[in-house]
Amino acid sequence: MLETLRDMIRHKNYANAALLNAIAQFEPAAKDPGFPRLLHHIILANRFWLSLFMGERFDLAGESKAPESLGEIAAMYRQTEEQETAWAGSLRETDLERVVATPFLPEQQFSVMEGVLQVCLHSHGHRAQCAARLRDMGGSPPAMDFVFWLKQRPMARWIGA
Repeated sequence: MLETLRDMIRHKNYANAALLNAIAQFEPAAKDPGFPRLLHHIILANRFWLSLFMGERFDLAGESKAPESLGEIAAMYRQTEEQETAWAGSLRETDLERVVATPFLPEQQFSVMEGVLQVCLHSHGHRAQCAARLRDMGGSPPAMDFVFWLKQRPMARWIGA
């Protein structure tokens, strides 16, 4: 199960980067204010859960400040991917059962495995929204399916990197 979770994280990062690149390369999307807001929301949630998993304080006020450009957003994604990859690489199977709790969801507790699934599925859902919006604007969303990614397992390629 641990290796599957790591694959889901790697795929999430790959798909997020592919989507960011597609948005940045299509001028009407790159200028659309809705994309940065949604992309920031995705990474904000990812960073929140990662800080929870790592037992670190999350600066909600600071993290909630929206970056001014897609490049800045991509930098947040890239930094989070680096932290998340290191964290996931250190996990043992028994770590997936550890329970975490957040004041944002009172009276609920989650295993680390459930939290990682939440991050991946949350990201997936919002990527689908972005892909539909990009297509509606005349752009071409990238292929982001997990099963297609599995064949070669490409790494994320972030804009500005």
